[in-house]
Amino acid sequence: MSGDVVRVRPFPLQQVRLRPGLVATQLEINQRHLLGQDPDRLLHMFRVTAGLPSIAEPLGGWEAPDSELRGHFAGHYLSACALMHASTGNEDFKSRSELMVRELGRCQDAIGSGYLSAFPVELFYRLRSFKRVWCPFYTLHKIMAGLLDVYRLTGNAQALEVLRKQADWLLLWLRDVGEDHMNAMLELEHGGMNEVLYNLYAVTGSEAHRDLARRFDHERFFGPLAVGRDELSGLHANCQIPKVIGAARRHELLHDRRARDVVDYFWHQVTGKHSYCTGGTSNKEHWGKPGELSGELSGYTQECCVTYNMLRLSRHLFGWNADPAVADYYERAYFNGILGTMHPADGSKLYYVSLSSGLWKMFGTPGHDYWCCTGSMAESFAKLGDSVYFRDDDGIYVNLFIASELDDPGTGLRLIQETNFPEEEGTRFTLRLREPRRLALRIRVPAWSKGGQATLNGRLIEGFAEPGGYFRVQRIWRDGDRIEVALPMSLHVHRMRDDATVQAIMYGPLVLAGRLGTAGLTSDKIRASPARPFKPPEYTLDALAAPSLTVPSDDPSTWIERVPGRSLAFRTRNLKQNVSFAPLYQVIDERYATYWKVTGAGDGT
Repeated sequence: MSGDVVRVRPFPLQQVRLRPGLVATQLEINQRHLLGQDPDRLLHMFRVTAGLPSIAEPLGGWEAPDSELRGHFAGHYLSACALMHASTGNEDFKSRSELMVRELGRCQDAIGSGYLSAFPVELFYRLRSFKRVWCPFYTLHKIMAGLLDVYRLTGNAQALEVLRKQADWLLLWLRDVGEDHMNAMLELEHGGMNEVLYNLYAVTGSEAHRDLARRFDHERFFGPLAVGRDELSGLHANCQIPKVIGAARRHELLHDRRARDVVDYFWHQVTGKHSYCTGGTSNKEHWGKPGELSGELSGYTQECCVTYNMLRLSRHLFGWNADPAVADYYERAYFNGILGTMHPADGSKLYYVSLSSGLWKMFGTPGHDYWCCTGSMAESFAKLGDSVYFRDDDGIYVNLFIASELDDPGTGLRLIQETNFPEEEGTRFTLRLREPRRLALRIRVPAWSKGGQATLNGRLIEGFAEPGGYFRVQRIWRDGDRIEVALPMSLHVHRMRDDATVQAIMYGPLVLAGRLGTAGLTSDKIRASPARPFKPPEYTLDALAAPSLTVPSDDPSTWIERVPGRSLAFRTRNLKQNVSFAPLYQVIDERYATYWKVTGAGDGT
């Protein structure tokens, strides 16, 4: 991020290590999943396209030889390996990325033009002629972004060389494409082409790369957003969000105020008018009318790619304004839209988080699916520590309560965070310093937490922050100083804007899912089938109706209670309907409900 625009910056992944706990366990599952991938199978169609020999077994699903999106997961895999190496220091991931880059370079050299993909260049000419084709720029973006991540996070110079050749090919391919023609092509999903090219410009300083990035700025989409007009209804969500991330990079690199206006308005509209209790957004991958979500609950809500990209966008926005509301949103989407989207047994990922009552999380089938979300979530679970800590010239921001350790060699500080959050209502910090040092430590006080307090070396600190702010302690810190922060969590409800009787039950930032059992969930039904591998998994889902809740009060603590002796387990009390609840991220391989029809005194009317 460039200097003038950015107020706070995230600490590099290499400086943050997760400590044992909920989040570290998720990282470990993803490590096993990534190391279980066969590079030769990932490279198979690249080699075939380049005319090189390959005896590997082809992958299935969206990576199959006749899928027009083939190659996209290889790009995600490059990014995930680079991110995982940065997150853990595990050299196996650096070696994997080196092997992939070396072999992709061989494929590029064999083709000879700088072009590199797992499908022939003819797919791009079909796009240019407006013939039916499945998003070739989407796949190109994943490959280019993966190469850039490998260069930036592992120092692999060949990755940058391959990427520059790919950009040179793209410059030539677009040379005779006029602006009207270009804007028409940009109507088809193309990933974050503007973002990756702005990021390449940030590395090379080449005006050609800057100008190429500008060509992928979709002005037809940006125009209404720049003047504060919501025309998102009917648009494909994950087609648009990466464009806005690109606008964020344009603002940071070129100081483009209009691009900032686009980002700011878009983020507030999506999070405020188009998002569910989970922080996720989209139904059947598209947006509906702003503020009208009660009729947008289905088995195809909250595409995981969308949550992944909204979190990436949120990191940029937080960097500009250090707004605790942005950090609150990040936490909500992180716990309800990222955690719980990977199967603990084999690391398979979700496509949708179904929010219609009585459905279940339908994970992919290993080796067969390779959906877009398979790739996005492989990256998400490789960088779970990337937004815990931020910094400015004054000190450190703590945004997430995750057991972790921050190592800042520049200041001689190690900040150790010990917590079992969200099972524990608070967190503890120990500062290890080579010598005393003055800095400000800002700890987020979430909007959902009331009555919090903090102690410094066992003594109560006066003037704790209000909910929705930061608790700031500036002093000369000494080795061994310790802060303990209590962040009380409570039950509350999240009501739909357009129907207050449709409600979700929350505990702190967590969406509580009603556990509805496993009736009808046979082994051949609980996972997505590879039988239709090339289409979005809009599988037939048979729902089990959840009961309506007739409640005596709008305060859920009067009709829901904790189950003694069980972690984050809840149940109704004094209601006709007996329902057990758990955080949504804990619910795997069973039916659940997140939204309820509520009647009685708590119906919100």
